[in-house]
Formats: sequence, C-alpha cells, structure tokens
Amino acid sequence: MDLIKLRPVAQKIFDDIRELTFDGIGVTRESYGRGESAAADYLKAYAQSEGLLAQTDKAANLMFSQPGAAPDAPAIWTGSHIDSVPQGGNFDGLAGVLAGLLCLTARQREKRQAKLPLEVIAFRGEESAWFGKAYMGSGALFGKLSEADLELKQRATGQTMAECMREAGADVEAIRNGQMLFDKSRVKAYLELHIEQGPVMVARHLPLAVVSGIRGNVRHNRIVCHGDAQHSGVVPRWLRHDAMFAVADLIMRLDEHWRVLLERGTDLVVTTGIVGTDPDEHSISRIPGKVHFSFEARSKSEDTIEAFYQLMRAECKAIERERGVRFEFDRRLLSEAATMDAQICDVLAQACKDVGAAFEVIPSGAGHDASLFANAGIPSGMLFVRNQNGSHNPREAMEIDDFMLGVQAMSDAFDRLDTL
Repeated sequence: MDLIKLRPVAQKIFDDIRELTFDGIGVTRESYGRGESAAADYLKAYAQSEGLLAQTDKAANLMFSQPGAAPDAPAIWTGSHIDSVPQGGNFDGLAGVLAGLLCLTARQREKRQAKLPLEVIAFRGEESAWFGKAYMGSGALFGKLSEADLELKQRATGQTMAECMREAGADVEAIRNGQMLFDKSRVKAYLELHIEQGPVMVARHLPLAVVSGIRGNVRHNRIVCHGDAQHSGVVPRWLRHDAMFAVADLIMRLDEHWRVLLERGTDLVVTTGIVGTDPDEHSISRIPGKVHFSFEARSKSEDTIEAFYQLMRAECKAIERERGVRFEFDRRLLSEAATMDAQICDVLAQACKDVGAAFEVIPSGAGHDASLFANAGIPSGMLFVRNQNGSHNPREAMEIDDFMLGVQAMSDAFDRLDTL
C-alpha cells in the first residue's frame, strides 16, 4: 500500500489537534484531562468518518479497528499515547497513534482485511508530569496500578488519579482491583512509532531508526531536605544546617559518581528536574531550612539503576552527618528496562531498507508504553522518526516527510508480520 498519498490527511490532523490543545506556548494535553480528552474526541470522530470502529476500554484508552474482524481474533497492536507534558510539543505520542490510524485508513479505503487484523490503541496518561506516575493507561491494562497510584494528586487541580480517570470514563474499581483489562493472548505483536526525543538521529542524518531497547528508571518525585532556618548574616558556616547547600552538595557528588561511571562505559543518565524552597517562607536573608527536589536515574541495566540508587542513599546519609540535615523521601517509583523482540527488529530494519531510508539500531533513553508489552512477554518493537530540537518542549519539529516515510515502513512491517 502506498501510504504517502495520505500526507495531506496527516498534516491536517496534526494541525487540527495542535490548534485544539495549544496553550499559547506549546500544547498541553493533561493526562486524563481536558486537552487529552479533546485529542481523543477528535481522533474518534476522524476514525468514524473513515468507517473505522472506535471503542473505549476500561482504562479509557481508545481502540481503533476495521469492522468485520472478530473481537476475540488474534491481532497486531500498534499505537502510542495522546497526552503531553505541560507546554510540550505536538508530536510526542500523537505521531505513533496517527501512524497506526493512517495504516488502518489505507486498509479500510482499499477494503483489505489482513490475516492478522491491525488494531490501534491511543493510550491515556503516559506522561509522568501530571501525577508523578508514568504509563497510567497502559499500566491499567496490565493491572499494574496500585491503590497508592490511584491516590496520587494532579499537579494543578489536586484531584486524585482515580477521580480524573473516572471523569474520563474509566472503570476505576476494575483498575483498583488489579484486573487485567484485556486478553493478552490475543496480541501477537505490539509495534510503536515515536519521535526520537534526543539529538542522535539528527546528528547522524537518519530519518528512521529501529529501537533495540528502552531504559528503565528509578524516581522520587519529592525528596525534602530539612535543615535549620536562621538569619543569613549571623550564623557562621560551621554552625549552619543549610538545606540548600546540602542539596547542592548531594547533586554535585552524584554528578561526579555519574562521570566516573560513564568513563567506565556504564549506561546511565541522572537528573534532578525539580528543586525549590518554600515560596511562603523563603527570603534572600534567610538560610533555607527546607528544600525539596526530585531524583531520577535511568539505565538499560536494572543492576546499574539499583546500584546508583543505593549510592544516592548512602551519600544522603553522609551529608546528613556532615551538615546536620535530614532527608525525607516519598515513595520510590521504578520502571523496568525493556528489550525489543529481535525478530520484530529485523522486520522493521527490512521495512526501512524497502522504503530506501537510512537507519541505524539505537536504544531509547526515554520510556514508552512498548516497555510494558515487552516485559509482559508480548513480542514488541519500536520505530523512531527523526525530530529536531528534542522533546518535552514546544519546539519539537518532526518533518512530515520523515513521518510519512515512517508510516510507510510501519505499514510494510505489518504486512510482513501478517505473513510470518
């Protein structure tokens, strides 16, 4: 099938959803919130206009399929998420959903049914920015959301995850009970197209890339360092219990450990994305008595993740002794690393060759819904599309020609999997 002819359809959908969810700077599609729901409603209307079926599952994810296929028949799944970070880019997640929908559209227009039907899923709630928890829609499918997860608060409204899910139409009781919300045995493969969220493909002039695996991560959304708030002019250094200097000390120690590990060839990235003092009490003339911050470490190796986490905790204990402060930790969150299926990687590589695209096999530093499928034993694969200016910012700049090349490669891969 020639998917390139659907380029105008793709461009219109990207433009329309951007306009629907534009926040004045970037796009904001809140997990289980207004922007995400607006995108879901648009995609549902588009699918139905093409004669496709659009259904909502118990986690409020959207599932698209061709009419006529038996609902319990084995199938290939493809898709991605439709939420975004605050003031984010338009292509993160949405590109993967639209790629699948365009493949379905082409099949439906040609009245072609495959031996293995293709089903497209638009996941709700993949981004951790809103509740401090990633993979909400896909995690719910696998029965992986805990009671503690459901009580996490939305960053802006203070509503719990359970409340927001219920408002979006999810069956919160089924999710709370940890039920599997789909028949895993039906899904013979899961493939996901996604923009690359780093600079590698742009630097190497690669329109497409096959993903070998996905980094796992360990996180604390909020760690609080408690010190002693005092007047900045009267307490000498040796008598201070400065929470800000303690946090800065910790971050610099972790950065040095990270540098040494990288020199040894260890796969690792470390981030503190949130740091703050209490605006109700902080002052230029006050020694900070309380500082909160986040912590995240990612690696393809779960042993590396755990070792670095324990190193972080050991450094916290050392700083507590040396500076007379105390660190308080919220719940530790862990996402497993994942390896993509070798056969599917080969199929995607051949599809890239068939469309004449330069490509390489690279790992994904960012997390994706595909990791849950891979770790559940479902053969999984990912295709990256080149994207300028990184991601999780309003300057995402995927070229539509690169995207359509990726859509064509995905379509060819689905056809090839149908014959295996």
